[in-house]
Amino acid sequence: MLSIEMTGKTVEEAIKKSLNELNVTRDKVEITVIEEGSKGLFKIFKVKEAKVQVKVKKDYKEEAKTFLRQVLDSMGILAEIIIKEENDILKVNLIGPNMGLIIGYRGETLDALQYLVNLSVNKDNEGKYKKITLDTENYRAKREETLKRLAEKIAYKVRKNHKYIKLEPMNPYERRIIHSVLQNNSAVVTYSEGEEPYRRVVVDLKKKA
Repeated sequence: MLSIEMTGKTVEEAIKKSLNELNVTRDKVEITVIEEGSKGLFKIFKVKEAKVQVKVKKDYKEEAKTFLRQVLDSMGILAEIIIKEENDILKVNLIGPNMGLIIGYRGETLDALQYLVNLSVNKDNEGKYKKITLDTENYRAKREETLKRLAEKIAYKVRKNHKYIKLEPMNPYERRIIHSVLQNNSAVVTYSEGEEPYRRVVVDLKKKA
């Protein structure tokens, strides 16, 4: 994060000098007053200048867009990058042809790219983590509905055949969906087994749990 310290006759003067030096507007920075400054008294005491520290705020949106543009260009994929911030989460949506390449097999490429953009934007971050979600063609919502239907279908099979079923390996987000759908089911119980990235959900009869 770009930061400078600046002095002036007053705090406001020191701030203005800092903004001019950094070539940014006031809303783009964080300001810390180090010294308030003081006027000389009866020409006996020297004038003490004000001193401030001004830091340029991290532009999460711009960093995310720049990173994704570089990756997409390297993949030869044309896409519009739309970023909105909701509840302190950056929601990125990619629009363009051949988005199937971005999604990959059951969202694996999309998940990997989401992981990488989170990693890139949050590097050298001072304490605060900015969460970023990545989507295209409403894939996330469609996948969630598919998993919900799958959970109900698997629960029915377990009740009917009285035999547990192991689902395919899923990422933590998708496993949570399965657990959530079946957590109040009166007949079955769910749990996860295995190590990442091969960890999977198991659906079993409650009486066997």
